Amino acid sequence: MVQQQAPSVVALVGNPRPESRTLAAATRVAGRLAEGEQVGTVDLATIGHQLFTADRSLLDPALATVSAARLLVVATPVYKATYTGLLKSFLDLYGPDGLAGVVAVPLVVSGGPAHLLAGEVHLRPLLVELGATVPTRALAVTEADLADLDAAIDRWLERAAAPLRAALDLAVVPA
Repeated sequence: MVQQQAPSVVALVGNPRPESRTLAAATRVAGRLAEGEQVGTVDLATIGHQLFTADRSLLDPALATVSAARLLVVATPVYKATYTGLLKSFLDLYGPDGLAGVVAVPLVVSGGPAHLLAGEVHLRPLLVELGATVPTRALAVTEADLADLDAAIDRWLERAAAPLRAALDLAVVPA
């Protein structure tokens, strides 16, 4: 049996709706950051039903894929001025430092500008608590930005590209 190598860039999507705009944004951001590397997607809308059941046939491989990522885009719509309970429930399955060695990019999709800091105030601390390296500000986009997502990504990358590259370079230096 040939075992497939885990993708080095993964988009983790915490929107409870299948085929969501959050999923589309996350896969676009991951693709832009991948620079030719393999990209994987963990869409919690398709496996969230296993979060509170004994059947973990989809959940366990998803947990392994996320923790093995070199670069992880963690995407959520803004719910109640923070991230979704679905995303929180998934991330709660990791122990301390469960994402150690992973460089993470928080991505929030907000209905409007009032909640653009949700990624910084809520999602970033959660990822850091799990041991992920979060070298940049969260990428926050509004629904209006989704019409020209590449422009929003470009604006964010003006400040984020150098710290991301540095963190990724450090993440692969042998101890």
